[in-house]
Parts: sequence; structure tokens; C-alpha cells
Amino acid sequence: MSLSKPFLVISLDFELAWGVNANPVRVERYKNYFTGARKAIPHILRTFADYQIHATWAVVGCLFARNRDELMALLPREKPAYINPNISPYNFIQLVGRNEEEAPLYYAPSLIKEIMNYPNQEIASHTFSHYFCWEPGQDALAFQDDLISAQKAAAHYGIQLNSIVFPRNQIRADYLRISRKMGFIAYRGLPKYGFDKTIKSKPRMLLMRGLRFADFYFPLTGNNICLPQNENNATPVNIPASRFLRPWSPALKIFESIRLKRIVSEMTYAARNGLGYHLWWHPENFGLNINENLAVLKRVLDHFSKLRESFGMESLGITEVVNRMQ
Repeated sequence: MSLSKPFLVISLDFELAWGVNANPVRVERYKNYFTGARKAIPHILRTFADYQIHATWAVVGCLFARNRDELMALLPREKPAYINPNISPYNFIQLVGRNEEEAPLYYAPSLIKEIMNYPNQEIASHTFSHYFCWEPGQDALAFQDDLISAQKAAAHYGIQLNSIVFPRNQIRADYLRISRKMGFIAYRGLPKYGFDKTIKSKPRMLLMRGLRFADFYFPLTGNNICLPQNENNATPVNIPASRFLRPWSPALKIFESIRLKRIVSEMTYAARNGLGYHLWWHPENFGLNINENLAVLKRVLDHFSKLRESFGMESLGITEVVNRMQ
């Protein structure tokens, strides 16, 4: 299956405090990123509108809740029994405040509505509770109930969730089948040439991290393009990631031109060859150094505008890609 034109997909993992399991110690550690994300999102949306960008926002289901009563009513019947208690948000949920005004790192109805008010923005799922599919203790029933809660939370806004992004990219074949059963027709898969994240040996794990980091700047893995994959009708279509848009860092600013060159080179390769390119990040990644991160985004989108003019490259959301497939 293929598309008639090259395309750019942008997806964002919208988590806030649920991305660190609502653990108060970790929430405090990353508080500036989360509060900054709330400031950055309106700027990102305006930038997307300026460049006519279609984007997919994968939202943790808990963020849909308008208040504590609604949050508690949405909780899944079967919760994941993670062996590690520190990774379950349900162990800290009693500490969550009453509403968005009181606890803006746990509720985001105003931001979700703002996303919905912009054209061509898809609301997708990042599971209800930022669910970890690879962690010991959880099971298929808990995962299914989590997705049921995610769909219920979105339904309060009149949204049917069609695509899913798995937290920490922890993808399982059996859970893909459950996702399809729950109404998801697409998901963001791993880069084709990604480095193995399942390695348990610490020396090899550190090596993989080092290679992944170097690949953001130098073409160790070649051009990471997006080729949609549809193995069978029992699972969602895989719209694999190409590149994580790393946040701008003052410590690495001397390498910024190299990082940008890596991205635009891959985008150009995709456009020239009638392929796709899938860029992703978290709004929290823009939470610090907002202006610098927006400047990087605008340089990427300036290049996309040239590719759109020269090669007819389109901007598509994850679900739109599936709907365009032939």
C-alpha cells in the first residue's frame, strides 16, 4: 500500500504530569517542563496554522477530565498491577487536585479544546493512564480497560479516537489486536532502523543510547523514512516514526546546524522519492527554551514548504495517512 504523494506526519505525545506517572517527586523535578508546555502549546498551534500543518496530538486520557469527580468516574475497572508501584499513577491519584485551575499539570480541558479549535489537528490516544505495555504485572485485560476509559474520556468532547501512540513506544503484537478491537485503525510504530530498546545488559544499553544520540546528528542509520505497513485487518496500520525532534539545548547549540541538516536531508529524500517522513516530540520538550525550540520548528517547516512547492509533499495526520492509502 502506498500514497500518491510524499507526505509529512507530525505527532506529539501530550502527557503533562501523567508522563511521570503522577509521582509527586518526579512531577516536582519536571515541573518547569510541564508548566512550560502549557505555554508552548498555543505557540505550536499558531505555528502549525501559519504553515497549514496537519498534526496528531496523542493525549493521555486523564487530561480530558474536567474535574476530580469526572476523573474518578473515568477510571478503568481493571487497573494494571505493575510490580513496580512507583510507575502506577493510580498509587498517587488521591493526591491530584480538584480541577485544571487548581492542578494544571493533571487536567487540560482548556488546551484540548484549543487544539480542537485549530484546523487539521487530530486528537489521538496516548492511552488513558500512560500505560506501560512491557512492564511486569499488567495484563491484556487491564490494557483493554484502559483503552475503554480513553475512548470514554474523548467521547465527552465528541471525539472518536482513531489512532494511538504507545507510551515509551512499548508496542506488543497482541496489544495491537486489542487496539484494533477498541476502534484504533492506526498507530505510530518504531523507526525501521531504530536501535534496540529492549536490551537489558547495561553496557550494551549505554552503547545503544550513545548510538541513538549520535544518529540525531550524523547519518548512522541512513534516511529514516515513513513507510505505512498494514500486516492484516486485525491490527492497526503502522505509521512508523522517522525522527524524534530533540529539544534545543544551550549545551549543544554549536551542533544545531548539524541536527537540522540531518532532519531536512531526510525530509528531502522522502519528498524526492515519493515517501513519507514522520517527525514527533512531546509538547513538554518545548517547555524550556520555548523561543529557541519554536525557531527550530519554523526552520523545519520552512523546508517543508519548499518541498510542498517542489514535490507536492503533503501534511497529513496519522489517521489521514490511513484514509489516503491505496
